[in-house]
Amino acid sequence: MVELKGDERLDDLLAEQNMRIIQSPTVFAFSLDAVLLADFASIPLTKGKILDLCSGNGVIPLLMSRRTKAQITGVEIQERLYDMAVRNVTLNELDEQLDIVHGDLKDMPAFFGNGPFDAVTCNPPYFKTPGKREQNLNKHLTIARHEVMCTLDDVILACRKLVKPGGKVSLVHRPERMLDIVTSMRQQKIEPKRMRLVYPKPDKEANILLIEGVRNGNPGLKVLPPLYSHTASGGYTEELEEILYGRK
Repeated sequence: MVELKGDERLDDLLAEQNMRIIQSPTVFAFSLDAVLLADFASIPLTKGKILDLCSGNGVIPLLMSRRTKAQITGVEIQERLYDMAVRNVTLNELDEQLDIVHGDLKDMPAFFGNGPFDAVTCNPPYFKTPGKREQNLNKHLTIARHEVMCTLDDVILACRKLVKPGGKVSLVHRPERMLDIVTSMRQQKIEPKRMRLVYPKPDKEANILLIEGVRNGNPGLKVLPPLYSHTASGGYTEELEEILYGRK
């Protein structure tokens, strides 16, 4: 049994009833964004190397491990979250497949070398850095949500350096940053190839963007059908239930 610290709790990891995850309401608890990215990303299924940047408590590597036998590495800059991620890997007995690195994503090309990964995923901070008054008083949440430690361009530059030519980069972000993302991807020779918008309800605006590009890929973007997370009455849609719980 792993140690829980402070206000941490132990939760079931959605569909994987035999998998548990350490979370904390004041430090980090994963959201729907992470689950959708882990499901959306194109990753090698048997052999290869996958990198997840901005890993938090390791939720995306944990979720991807149920889809692949490839090696998965997570990178997290915040020491407290890194510690949670390491314990989550051990808790789920995935030490042979998953490993977590404590560091800044901007330093990872020097750490790993250029282009060693078949696929890179990232759930980066969504919001441009505001003034101090607008930032969350909780430093862990501020770093996770705002571009304090890295900008969108920093993220995509790191992805380009770390993914091999022909490899895939998958991001989850906010729809309002779509043009920023596409512009930055193309500047770094990552060609957007797949995109999907997620809507909270059929009559609401999209609130999540899933996008994937290929390093040195040819032009040609496929826009996938929209994903609705909730029905008009407020329950989960059948498609989201399938993603979350593996059932219809």
